[in-house]
This record gives sequence, C-alpha cells and structure tokens, in this order.
Amino acid sequence: MASTSRLDVLPRVTCPNHPDAILVEDYRAGDMICPECGLVVGDRVIDVGSEWRTFSNDKATKDPSRVGDSQNPLLSDGDLTTMIGKGTGAASFDEFGNSKYQNRRTMSSSDRAMMNAFKEITTMADRINLPRNIVDRTNNLFKQVYEQKSLKGRANDAIASACLYIACRQEGVPRTFKEICAVSRISKKEIGRCFKLILKALETSVDLITTGDFMSRFCSNLGLPKQVQMAATHIARKAVELDLVPGRSPISVAAAAIYMASQASAEKRTQKEIGDIAGVADVTIRQSYRLIYPRAPDLFPADFKFDTPVDKLPQL
Repeated sequence: MASTSRLDVLPRVTCPNHPDAILVEDYRAGDMICPECGLVVGDRVIDVGSEWRTFSNDKATKDPSRVGDSQNPLLSDGDLTTMIGKGTGAASFDEFGNSKYQNRRTMSSSDRAMMNAFKEITTMADRINLPRNIVDRTNNLFKQVYEQKSLKGRANDAIASACLYIACRQEGVPRTFKEICAVSRISKKEIGRCFKLILKALETSVDLITTGDFMSRFCSNLGLPKQVQMAATHIARKAVELDLVPGRSPISVAAAAIYMASQASAEKRTQKEIGDIAGVADVTIRQSYRLIYPRAPDLFPADFKFDTPVDKLPQL
C-alpha cells in the first residue's frame, strides 16, 4: 500500500501514486492522508504532543505533561530513561514508610557529563546568537572528544568552548577567541590549548581565517554604511596582496582597514570604538595602520567617494 524510500538513512512514508506530495496528518483519526488522491498511506500515527496544555498564568506548581524530552541520539541510551517522581499519597509507601516505587536506573556519569556540556554549549551559543546547526556540530565534536578520552585532565567547559570555536570556523562563521572567552568561564589561553589538542586528536583541520570573515560583522556592529564596509574590505585585501602587513593577525588588519575607510568617509569611528568591537587594543590598530598608511592611495577602490582626502588622513 505505502512505499518507503530511504532519505538520509531515515525511512519516509510516501504515496505510491504521488511520491512528491506532502502528506496531511489527521491527529484525531491517527491517519496520514495524501492530499492529491485522498489515499490513507499510514494509520495509527503516534501523537507526540503533550497530553496536557500548561498555561503561563496557571498557579499550579506541577506540570501535568508526562511526555518528556525528545530522543537525544548523542547519548548512549537516547535519553529515554524513566524517572519516577516522589509519591505523595498513602499508596506510594509501605507499612514502614519506605517508598514503594524507586528509580532502578539512573543516568550514567558519562551521559550526565555530556548533558551538562550540551547545556553549556547551548547557553554560550545563545549569548552570541549562533544558529542551531553550530550547536549541533559543537555537540558532535564534544561527543567525539569525550568518547576518545584524549583530553583527560582538561575541564569539560574548556573542551566545550574549544569545540564551539572549531564549529564556528568549520561552518564559515568564525568567532575570535576573545568572543568565545567572553561567553564562557574559561581563559583564552586554555581555550587555545584545547583547540590545538582537539584538532590533533580528531585529525581534523579548519580553514585559515581571513579579514573578510569578520569585516561585515564588525562594520554592522559599528553602524557603518555599505560603502565604508566595501572600502574596508578592499583595503584589507589589497594590503594582504601587497604584503604590507606580514605577521599581523587578520583581525588587527581588518580593524586598521575599517579605521582608514571610516576616516576617509563621513562616518568616522575612533580607534577605541573599533577596538571595542573587534576585541583588539588601540595600539594594535595603530601599528597595523602605520604599515598600510604609506600605500593608502593604492588601497582604496576606484569608485570610493572621499569625504576626507587621502593626504588628510591621520598619520598617527
């Protein structure tokens, strides 16, 4: 009656006559119906919703919902353990006052440690507005490292912070060590150590960061217009191509390029404002700026509209 195709390993129920049709679920009857021909391709569908609805203005302290959380494939038992609540009635205790129903199985220590790490990862990601795919990749990285036991002696919070840093770079939305450090309780040095150890343990790699990885975010946080952002991106790219900033980090080069572009436009920003957003010191911006200043006329794009001429830019 119903045909099953494998998509990403998971089975998918489809209509044999209209395999591309999106099936309609009738929760009341427990059927899955094809909207094109009306064929019932699945019955007795399990309703995974809550048994009861809990409203925010309810004064009851107990949640009547007994469904529980969804399955977590990262845990050894899928997080499908059952916890028996504390009894309140007379039928819950024997004649000696002992509870009749007790938890015979509790979460293992390894699962408990991973659950705590997953919560910490989610909290850190929420603080810097990272999407769900970053959290999922971070959780997978942490699970691999934890099961290998290659970083024994390192704090789980430090490993989780390093995994978040790696996941951001692998997903093409890199964050700086200082940004990760700001949302965690771990020092920048410890995160850096764990980062190197994880790359070695998992035999993986990350792409090198460039000035363009941070430019749009820094300019957006500074409230700079698109023209200034494009000019700063062009300046940083040309400075790297001309080998004007050897040994300088992409973050400091990006900050210096933003400073030069903003000073040449009507939307000027100070070194301190840029340093606060980029997470670099004022002196670092000045050092990179001095390296690119002598070639300033060659760095700006041809169509840039100057509010301040190149020869009037700050020399620092």
